[in-house]
Amino acid sequence: MAVTVDISARASHPIPKLLWGQMFEAGPAFYSQSGDGGLYAELLQNRAFQQVTPGTTAALSAWQAVNKGNITVIRESAPLSAALPNALRFSVPAGSSGQVGFANTGFYGIKVTAGTSYKASFYYRFPTTTSFRGNALVQLQTNTGTVLGSTTVTLSGSQTSWQKIATTIVPTVTASSTANRFVISVDGGAASGQTINFSLLSLFPPTFKDRPNGMRIDIAEALQEMGPSFFRFPGGNNLEGQTVATRWKWNDTLGPLTDRPGRMGDWGYINTDGLGLLEYLEWCEDLEMEPIMGVWAGYALGGTSVPENQLQPYIQEATDQINFVIGGSTTTGGGYPTHDLCSREQIFPGRKRAALGRTEPFLLNYVEIGNEDFFADVSYVYRWRQFVGNLSATFPQIRFIATSYTSGPVLTPTPLHYDVHVYQTPTWFAQNAFFYDDFERNGTTYFEGEYAAISTNPGDIFGTPANGRLTYPTMQSAAGEAAFMTGLERNSDIVFSAAYAPLLNHVSGTQWTPNLISFDSGAVYRSASYYVQKLFSVNRGDEYLPSTLPSRTGTLFWSVVRQTSTKSIIIKIANTAGTSAPLTFNLPFNTVASSGTAQVLTGTATRSNTPTAPNDIVPVTRSVTTGKSLNYTAPGYSVSVLTVVAS
Repeated sequence: MAVTVDISARASHPIPKLLWGQMFEAGPAFYSQSGDGGLYAELLQNRAFQQVTPGTTAALSAWQAVNKGNITVIRESAPLSAALPNALRFSVPAGSSGQVGFANTGFYGIKVTAGTSYKASFYYRFPTTTSFRGNALVQLQTNTGTVLGSTTVTLSGSQTSWQKIATTIVPTVTASSTANRFVISVDGGAASGQTINFSLLSLFPPTFKDRPNGMRIDIAEALQEMGPSFFRFPGGNNLEGQTVATRWKWNDTLGPLTDRPGRMGDWGYINTDGLGLLEYLEWCEDLEMEPIMGVWAGYALGGTSVPENQLQPYIQEATDQINFVIGGSTTTGGGYPTHDLCSREQIFPGRKRAALGRTEPFLLNYVEIGNEDFFADVSYVYRWRQFVGNLSATFPQIRFIATSYTSGPVLTPTPLHYDVHVYQTPTWFAQNAFFYDDFERNGTTYFEGEYAAISTNPGDIFGTPANGRLTYPTMQSAAGEAAFMTGLERNSDIVFSAAYAPLLNHVSGTQWTPNLISFDSGAVYRSASYYVQKLFSVNRGDEYLPSTLPSRTGTLFWSVVRQTSTKSIIIKIANTAGTSAPLTFNLPFNTVASSGTAQVLTGTATRSNTPTAPNDIVPVTRSVTTGKSLNYTAPGYSVSVLTVVAS
């Protein structure tokens, strides 16, 4: 028997413009190379030997000798910069012949395409003056040594201070796989016995919108296709650091790459911070997203909470961070820092931004105070009070988001916005589609900042795949998330934003599953959950239309919105059961088109999009007969979006 759904012609509330967006956390491990080796387009791993211990095997991660060249990472006596104290020492053994050098294998490989321009650069110096002057080959090769593209640069033994070399490689051959490497080599006979130091070696393919130091095109385009309206950064746990000293420091992510020391991330990996604060903000503009920016709030994941009487320097750090984003280039844009001794760029963070090429302030309406502070909710009481008390006085226009549980502790001033995170089973998400319906309407709004169905085992949510953990989103998990999302849409009078998490994952460096988008060095793989997020985002509408409510204990869920500019009624349906379900929607409009469209994502419960079957589950669009009574049968385990013009 069909479920009958009566739809109201009168909207109950507008759809928030930031309802659907993206949560990002940079880093090459826990969040599986989402930044370095992922969205950030740099192709060389461990390019500047940041935060490594010289002389160790680990310091040479991703580097290898070619034709018996000798390489080691050293603590430079004359470093390239204070931020980059280490260098690669390369020596050509006496009696060498042929091309001798070293190579970088990238982030589990390098995609090489004929005719594409790859921008290569590095710094070099000779520790002592020598009479050597000769050519170095800068190449892209297969891992077995076949040359794919090559260019030549000149090195001089008289160069004992650091010299930058920049060149372009245009391959003549497209590699059959990503098992490729970047190689610098010299003629072994001519350079026999020579020692050369190298630092900050880099290789960039073309980037999204041709931005220098920019984003990987195919990943960027996949994110753009989702039509996101906000971008939350820099995390996530990666904001916090395991210690106070290793927290994310906005000022260390700015300026030339030579001035960025990088940092040990929260899960035992190194962040280059090539993807820094300015790059995040430019990325937001490139995709027309609003930033939701986190500031460090006095808690490190290792368990340290900064005492209340020692918070002021960190409150000032947050103040300067916000001023960098929105301050005028000749004024602070807010309060004045309290530094007694500081540069004019520190006094006026907006000037620092202008010095980096951006005169106009960026848009910023939302700032998160910390991340997941339910881990340290006792100290969050005073940390929230101090941070928000000071920051709101300086920036009264900014909306500050709390990250403790909504149920407690009691915070002063009372938060007007909370960030809520949940990782659960597909069944949990379906059963909690009414999660926000019973929340009090008291002026508080909610950001569902991280959510995903990650396991089918409610007794071991964060366990292994052998115990129910999902490797990739399944059709069942995507349908469960869609059911929950119908509830977010219905309650978007108090839910202002929502984002699936995690966003990105390199399939060769996975430590967390599942993820919205997976990728390797050569391709991008959109998951079933990706298509759900896209279907909701690009069909979001601008008004919510009340309708007959689904059963709280059922398996079939829906929500209805209107796009006023096109007079389109958009019905989203999630069927979380394995059997089809007929529905009849009654549309109370004077005129209803006789046909509309159905975008349908469906498959068996355990089907997933994977690198070996990347398009196993994709939306299919077809025409449907419509009218004032719209009959539709939702397939088992499906997400459908019906669109019909009515007025």
